[in-house]
Amino acid sequence: MTTSTKLLPAPVIDKTARLVTEQYVFPEIAEQVAGLLQQRLAEGAYDVDGAEELARLVTADLQSVNGDRHLRLKHHADPVSPKQGAASLDAMRRDFDTSLGGAPRLQLLDGGIAVVELAPMLFPLEWAAEPLSAALTLASRAQALIVDLRANRGGDPDTVAFVCSYLLDQRTHLNTMHWRNGERSEQSWSLPHVPGARFGGSKPLYVLTSDSTFSAAEELAYNLQQLGRATVVGERTRGGAHPCKGWTVHPHLEATIPMGRAINPVSHTNWEGTGVQPDIPCATTDALDHAHALALTRLAD
Repeated sequence: MTTSTKLLPAPVIDKTARLVTEQYVFPEIAEQVAGLLQQRLAEGAYDVDGAEELARLVTADLQSVNGDRHLRLKHHADPVSPKQGAASLDAMRRDFDTSLGGAPRLQLLDGGIAVVELAPMLFPLEWAAEPLSAALTLASRAQALIVDLRANRGGDPDTVAFVCSYLLDQRTHLNTMHWRNGERSEQSWSLPHVPGARFGGSKPLYVLTSDSTFSAAEELAYNLQQLGRATVVGERTRGGAHPCKGWTVHPHLEATIPMGRAINPVSHTNWEGTGVQPDIPCATTDALDHAHALALTRLAD
């Protein structure tokens, strides 16, 4: 269903502007964004009939200052809990239950080459560790591996590190999160031990991407690419490197606000705005065939 009931935009804008000011990773940008929202409210730009249309207009304005794709006002057709993050959590759980825990496809191609699709997202590790471990352990016996992230829209950085741990031989520094105002930073490393068997760090590895691949899925591709561990095949990804949290500002609206920024230890930057650039660019529909052919050639050599 959709929401078409008349709503008062002022409380939504006031809450969203306050959250941006208090939480956004770049305080100077936060002031500009909050000011823009209040200006547009005063101009009557948000005088619309429904929450879905308001979400579209506000998201365009939120992203207009610096293009941060994680800075959004998300519409939810069903009413959501007022608790922080509850809207995203409810939607995640439904997706988790209908996607085999985020690993909906495990396939063996000709030549002993395995495909593991991780979609629609990298779910919280406390949910996803068991199904991901099962899929990656089965794939560990393959001669080469293709990780398909074309339909993955992001998720949990801890789950990124968990997956990377199956694809490397030793504990490796993957990423560092720097939080608002430089108050603290947090390093992400692959795990010294994993449940099940590793695919390891020496056999051929390919990662498939599309222009829908986003956020934590981009980090997974970027980490492995920067380490020289994987060849990325497909399309440039969407370009969202800022981890965010969500706040319910209306029964059908959730403000998602980035609170940190990722810095890769190899490149000393991230994929924000630029996306992950594939090593082998091609249409997303052709990416699996390209990666399969590359793997067969590599194994033959």
